[in-house]
Amino acid sequence: MELQEYTYRFDELEIDTDIIEKFMGYEPGESPEPIPGLIKEVLQEAHEYCDIKGGYVIAENIRIDRIKHLLIINDTDFSIKKIISGQLKKIDRIALFVCTAGPGISEYSKKLMHEGDFIKGYIADVVGSEIVESAIDYIQDELEVQMKNIGLGITDRYSPGYCGWSVAEQHKLFSFFPDNFCDITLTDSSLMQPIKSVSGIIGIGKNVIRRGYICNRCDMVNCIYREKRDTKRADRC
Repeated sequence: MELQEYTYRFDELEIDTDIIEKFMGYEPGESPEPIPGLIKEVLQEAHEYCDIKGGYVIAENIRIDRIKHLLIINDTDFSIKKIISGQLKKIDRIALFVCTAGPGISEYSKKLMHEGDFIKGYIADVVGSEIVESAIDYIQDELEVQMKNIGLGITDRYSPGYCGWSVAEQHKLFSFFPDNFCDITLTDSSLMQPIKSVSGIIGIGKNVIRRGYICNRCDMVNCIYREKRDTKRADRC
């Protein structure tokens, strides 16, 4: 399986105050003082703390078991559950991805919190989350272009911990990457280090499309993808 790697500068991600306000649950321009000014401060400083990188591998020896709701890659079974298996039913191959903002942005957030600057520390934490989500958006967009060039489409992306897929299967997913790929490691409890990291899968095939997340069929109230990713993608187009 060929490994694709990407790195980004913070300014390439085009993260602005409006995006962070949306991530925090405010309409653009409607967050109360002193939040707008603090967001601008964090965005001006964030580039000093980022080490943004990610990548993916594409597996072709795959099968979906729609009875047991399994994704089978080579000899590895992933229990992806009903919602995800339904969205992947027409795929011919799969991309497994990982991406990270690096450890610095979380350390910056913790430092601010330790100094008593709790609001700014929280904003730095939110910016860290948006950095890694924006970076994987760009990687997914690049994958979509590459697949379109050979007559294939892609699905939305799905991560362990969402739609019933156990986060414990992170170890299986990471087995498809070199050790410490992108300097990401897993704890015994399957959490990624650095914290601001994501992993998951994207389906690929002749008869699949990137639909947008079917939030009405998922009961995960605090999902970061709920009502968010489609809007952002539309803004970028």
